[in-house]
Amino acid sequence: MISYAPFWRTLKERGVSTYALINKHGISSATIARMKKGGGISTLKIDDFCRILDCKVEDIIEYKESEQK
Repeated sequence: MISYAPFWRTLKERGVSTYALINKHGISSATIARMKKGGGISTLKIDDFCRILDCKVEDIIEYKESEQK
């Protein structure tokens, strides 16, 4: 399972709000909502986040083994 926990930590560390991502950087509110619910996003969006936040992929997503197999 992909987790966005690193993304939320990175946002906080960088002092960037979801409001800024949406209004300043053009990230859709649907993308943010999908991430909050643990839904999938494209690698293009991950690339956008890495560019905007000046970070690495592992600062956006991490893999956690699912309890359900």
